[in-house]
Amino acid sequence: MADWYVDDRCTNCDVARQFAPELIGEEEGASRILRQPSDEAENRRLHAAVFACHTRSIRPASGQPDPALDPFPMALDDGVLVCGHNSRQTAGANSYLLRRPSGTVMMIDTPRWSTELAERYVATTGPVTDVLLTHRDHVAHGRRYADHFGARMWIHEGDLDAAPDADQVIRGLDPVEIGEGVTAHPLPGHTRGSVLYLADDRYCFSGDSFYWSRTTGDLEVAESVTWYSIEGLAASLARTAGHLRFEWVLPGHGDRHLLDADEMSRRLHALAERTALLRPRPIDFTALRW
Repeated sequence: MADWYVDDRCTNCDVARQFAPELIGEEEGASRILRQPSDEAENRRLHAAVFACHTRSIRPASGQPDPALDPFPMALDDGVLVCGHNSRQTAGANSYLLRRPSGTVMMIDTPRWSTELAERYVATTGPVTDVLLTHRDHVAHGRRYADHFGARMWIHEGDLDAAPDADQVIRGLDPVEIGEGVTAHPLPGHTRGSVLYLADDRYCFSGDSFYWSRTTGDLEVAESVTWYSIEGLAASLARTAGHLRFEWVLPGHGDRHLLDADEMSRRLHALAERTALLRPRPIDFTALRW
């Protein structure tokens, strides 16, 4: 197998490490190859990292990654696929496809734009009816995907200036049912218009409001990258923690994780309590605990 390395374009977004944590680690604020893949299964996990990386920084010393090993969209569960092909314009955020019992699909945030990718997603999952944006940082390709699919694009009014051509605008702080079994929960904090989307009491698409940290082994907020208000995020979590029931946390930035719903609820309540103790701090991307 080829000798793999990480080039100097890496932004330490953590995405590649999520797909191959045993092969790719963090050192001095960037990803590095811990060891070369030892078998075909590891080679496939490494290729998932390659085709998710928004800077395409994971490279073989000679040749090119094998396009036949591009696994995306990749199923995480019966109802959810991760899109891969993360975008520079969303700082490498993850995006997802949510299958609905009706046969339609919702896209939560968006990967990099290409017609080929859009057609690949539909060919894999079926028709996409809605593009759900979690907040302003992730709007980059929303309109292009929505128009290609003939889908509705959603955003909260607090971030509407970032996507003024949205088809559906979520208003206020109350939960809104946007489809059968799917609700939008406004969660101002990371940005004024941050929203999480909850589906079937199983999936929580949390945007950048909170994520699973492999470092702490727990739910965490990105306190050092909170553009609007950490106090606002604390208030949002206190208001909503008792109303959110889910098993999968599926964030934009940070890792995904699956737990029993009762255990996830306990951890979310504990996160709300910890966040209430935080105070504003300067933006510092290097302080994130992936």
